[in-house]
Amino acid sequence: MVLTINVAVLLAVIIVVRLRRRVQARKRSDEQLTVVIVLVFGVLVAPTAFGQGIADVVGQLADGITDSGR
Repeated sequence: MVLTINVAVLLAVIIVVRLRRRVQARKRSDEQLTVVIVLVFGVLVAPTAFGQGIADVVGQLADGITDSGR
């Protein structure tokens, strides 16, 4: 479990660094690599307590939006 959290933190740092770069300088392959990194990050964070908390908050937000539309 400790290794998963460390890898997730490393991927979070990589994501922040990659997204701070200028948009015009990105190639299509560079954008695809960023998407893959973000997906792997999501898979690593999802089973943790932090990931479950985020999922609960997003679910409640979605339920609130759905209820307000009725």
